[in-house]
Amino acid sequence: MSIAPNRDTILCMSLAARPGTFGVRFHNHLYEQMGLNYYYKAMTTGDLPAAIGGIRALGIRGCGVSMPFKEACIPLVDELDASASAIESINTIVNDNGYLKAYNTDYLAIRQLLDTHAVDPDTTFALRGSGGMAKAVASAFRDAGLRNGLIIARNYETGRALADTCGYPWQAELGDSRPQLLVNVTPVGMTGSNQAEELSFDMAAIEAAQQVFDVVALPWQTPLIKAAQKLGKPVITGLEVIAIQALEQFVLYTGVRPSAEQLRLATEYARG
Repeated sequence: MSIAPNRDTILCMSLAARPGTFGVRFHNHLYEQMGLNYYYKAMTTGDLPAAIGGIRALGIRGCGVSMPFKEACIPLVDELDASASAIESINTIVNDNGYLKAYNTDYLAIRQLLDTHAVDPDTTFALRGSGGMAKAVASAFRDAGLRNGLIIARNYETGRALADTCGYPWQAELGDSRPQLLVNVTPVGMTGSNQAEELSFDMAAIEAAQQVFDVVALPWQTPLIKAAQKLGKPVITGLEVIAIQALEQFVLYTGVRPSAEQLRLATEYARG
């Protein structure tokens, strides 16, 4: 049942450097299907403190936060949930009568996916990336008991910091290492990046791996995922990540949890 926006409509939004359509389609589809008087809009800003102040002042119920705002938002909110404070990175803000509490549903999504894909804690893995999303992924791996990991990042400062925080070694490049699980948490393979057609790991590493995980969601079939699928390797995709994290945001905003079928249909609709 569709509800026309009115003075009682509850607003939710997202903040991103490059606003996308997945969250808008996902949330608004579920609002309509579940008869909820909510509306969701994607936005960007050149004045982050004013934007967060607007959320508080205008009574916007929830806000999804994407790069480059995941860490910059932290001093602007009132409280960090454990999912955000543990990794000092947020992707969701919930507004309760002017009190802003921040969460990281990326972290929650990764933890769920490690369980649903039955990733063995003894699996050796290499994680490429050292940004805000990499913090969420590496922390989820650590907290799920995966001990045999390696952080790959060309940026010495952020790479070493992430590795030290999560208790993994760091290397600038993968080199001759051949881990069982390859994890890409960089823009390599992402639509619109200058590396959209590139592999985030070389073919030798992909051929040696037992499983591949790419958090890039646009497109969800990245060059890395396509290469792994062609070799018959099990994959975990960015589409799964973005759908689960959006679902957890939806629950935080509305207090309602959609069914598995509703999630499936919303994900299919959102990806277009």
